[in-house]
Amino acid sequence: SAFIPLAEETGLIVELGAWVIRTACRQSRAWQDANGLPVNIAVNLSARQLDPDQLINTVADALRETGLAAEHLELELTETAIMPDAVEAIGILSELKCLGVRLSLDDFGTGYSSLNYLRRFPLDSIKIDRSFILGVGESANDRAIVKTIVALASNLNMNVIAEGVESLVQADFLKQHGCHEMQGYYFARPLPASQISELLANHALMRIA
Repeated sequence: SAFIPLAEETGLIVELGAWVIRTACRQSRAWQDANGLPVNIAVNLSARQLDPDQLINTVADALRETGLAAEHLELELTETAIMPDAVEAIGILSELKCLGVRLSLDDFGTGYSSLNYLRRFPLDSIKIDRSFILGVGESANDRAIVKTIVALASNLNMNVIAEGVESLVQADFLKQHGCHEMQGYYFARPLPASQISELLANHALMRIA
């Protein structure tokens, strides 16, 4: 809560973000080589990173250096990062799509979305903010919002990802209403890379069996 805003304010987030992209690509490729499974990895982008030349080169170089197939890298941006200059953002996102990476709109529903621009962004996925997911067990309004977002994204041929899933009730509701993917403590807590390697190895063995 303190480090990232300071990194953005000072501009250090650009250099830090480039390191994160390279490291994530390298780790995804390492997991794939070790377990023989395709491993998608998502990286959050800051608004300060949306420099068209620098960002495109950073992503292209990371993919080339690590040998990771572009479709296994997903870049996540928030509404607040891309909406202030939506026209420029469309251009940057389009160039990223030309590289073959996947693009997600993070924390959907908490910013100031323009449906006019939403249909023009070359997005693959919309991520429903966890604040709506937390309330699906008790709040009819939250349930209605989640169902509306899922329907909207599906009609725009976008994948829907729910953030912050922490219970079976939430998971069942999302599955029942067509949510494509989920993430949260219900499935796993944040883990170091070594423990994720163990999970992937066990999954590979289950597939072989």
